[in-house]
Amino acid sequence: MALIRWEPARELHTIQQEMNRLFGTFFDAPANGEGAVARRWIPAMDLVEEGEDFVLRADLPGLSQDQVKVELEDDVLTISGERGSEHEDRSDGYYRLERATGSFSRSLTLPEGVEPDSIEASFEQGVLTVRIPKPAQRKPQRVAINVGGTAPVIEGAATGGEPRS
Repeated sequence: MALIRWEPARELHTIQQEMNRLFGTFFDAPANGEGAVARRWIPAMDLVEEGEDFVLRADLPGLSQDQVKVELEDDVLTISGERGSEHEDRSDGYYRLERATGSFSRSLTLPEGVEPDSIEASFEQGVLTVRIPKPAQRKPQRVAINVGGTAPVIEGAATGGEPRS
């Protein structure tokens, strides 16, 4: 079991982001001309572990590959894009519009050590699939304590030549 350092500032930032996302759906959504609130679109995402990869799948119906951005910055993977309205502004002929439109952005913090160049993304039939190879597990090195002038031996280190002191 790995020992992970708890970072309260990061936890508070995550809670703040989730609260902003929660309340943003109520307060940030603009009202249309008839007093009804326009729905904000937040696409569904799944994150699963498959062998040596984490696999993220996002349902993005009605979007093309060119309308979706996948970015990685500081171990945060962000998927963003925009789905526009498909109807013209007419005063009659529409009984009910339930499909949400607008821009979206979903972010996911990746584990430390993920190689950005190894991430692969594909888009097929409205589903974005992002494969993220798991980072290599760091193996602890054991350092021997130098006692009485003998050179210490470091287990797990390459032995190419003379021991270092």
